[in-house]
Amino acid sequence: MDDPELDQIRQQRLAQLQAQQGGTGDPSNAKAQQEKMQAMEQAKHTILSQALSQDARARLNTIKLGRPEKAAMIENMICRMAQMGQIQCKITEPDLIQILESFNQQMPKSQSTVKFDRRRAALDSDDEDL
Repeated sequence: MDDPELDQIRQQRLAQLQAQQGGTGDPSNAKAQQEKMQAMEQAKHTILSQALSQDARARLNTIKLGRPEKAAMIENMICRMAQMGQIQCKITEPDLIQILESFNQQMPKSQSTVKFDRRRAALDSDDEDL
């Protein structure tokens, strides 16, 4: 299963990431950082599973599919609340909805626009067959 080209690509990508982060290129340091990140992710998932009910967890996962950056911010906020002792019992789905609504009010709305070029759509090749 070891493909030499794949290994070479992985090594190049690892070198690029280390260069971007100012790493020394020490593989043991990169491995330690990766293990640390995995441990942090595992701790975050443990906190979320203890703090959220099944319905709330499902809703948060649904949000993560559509807006991963927003879900990550909500997850971090819930983890901080749990670590500070602000959560006394499991967060239910209606509670999570309230948290999301307050979060949406605090965050500035991003203006997204969709442009539709009608001239390009009017020159469709399917119309020529008529």
